[in-house]
Amino acid sequence: MILLAILVTVVYGGYAESELGLGPVYAYAIGLGFVVCLMGSVLLHELGHALTARHYGIGVRGITLELLGGWTEMDRDAPSPRVEALISLAGPAVSFVLGAIATGAAFALPERTVAGEIAFQLAASNVIVAIFNVLPGLPLDGGRALRAVVWAVIKDRNRATEVAAWAGRGIALLTAFAVIMLYRLEVLTLFGVIFILLVTFTLWQGAGQSIRLARMTRRFPLVELAALARPLYRVPSGMPLAEAQRRAESHQSLAVADAEGRVVALVDEAAMAAVPAERRPWVSIDTVARDLARVPVLAADLTGEQVVRAVQAHPGAQYAVTAGEDVVGVLRVADLAELLEPRRTTRRRTA
Repeated sequence: MILLAILVTVVYGGYAESELGLGPVYAYAIGLGFVVCLMGSVLLHELGHALTARHYGIGVRGITLELLGGWTEMDRDAPSPRVEALISLAGPAVSFVLGAIATGAAFALPERTVAGEIAFQLAASNVIVAIFNVLPGLPLDGGRALRAVVWAVIKDRNRATEVAAWAGRGIALLTAFAVIMLYRLEVLTLFGVIFILLVTFTLWQGAGQSIRLARMTRRFPLVELAALARPLYRVPSGMPLAEAQRRAESHQSLAVADAEGRVVALVDEAAMAAVPAERRPWVSIDTVARDLARVPVLAADLTGEQVVRAVQAHPGAQYAVTAGEDVVGVLRVADLAELLEPRRTTRRRTA
């Protein structure tokens, strides 16, 4: 984002210097101002999504801005195709309105002036962003609207997500082909080609993430913490690490227990693996354990979606699984990933 901001500032500043006759300092200040205006336009676009979501009772965790776009993180999915479509199209609607206002300003202001040029650029960028975003393919807003339509027809949100995501990949390929052809016809400059190809690459990556998320979501019902969590093997404080490993079975997780058998700490597997084998007979189990108060906790009765959201909110390598006040097992995030993405895990192991 910073590199792109610098690039746009330099290119637009050079244009302002040559075409408007400004000095270098003022020209590049204008270029930086254009970047700020672009970011403001993106923010207003995302606020369109956020405020519409809140209108329908969907919480908004935050808005992330980038020079090539942004995204709004909501605390849950839309409850119906209609709400999904309205939220997705609110952003492009804001961009169309901004583009219309900037277009009016561009016609009203004198030509070849700083204000007129910035108004023209804002009009063009907002209209282009609005048109591009309504294309029917994820992760674009039009792709979310397409997903809403397919969802309403087939009654399967995950399958609809895959359909819209593959449409997004198709749009990315067509856009890349069109950009290269326009460059060969000398319609686009090299800077324009690079900029649009970056957008296209972002679109391809976003579509792939949507496909991956849809496949994961389909497997959420398979997540049962009681079965997925690894059983605990309790050892007393002060036991040598080597002895604790010898007693525990390979599928068990080590925990430090007090005199009454209550778990007070979980062994950090990464820290345990970092201890050389020859030192483990002399290293206490306590040195590689984390106090239970510092370990993320998951209730055993959580649904698959709740488990994934909790892991996203509090990233970690392992989680204490509890039933009431008792720790009944340990969830390794690697085990969860293997359940949700078996093909991806298999490819990683093969590599």
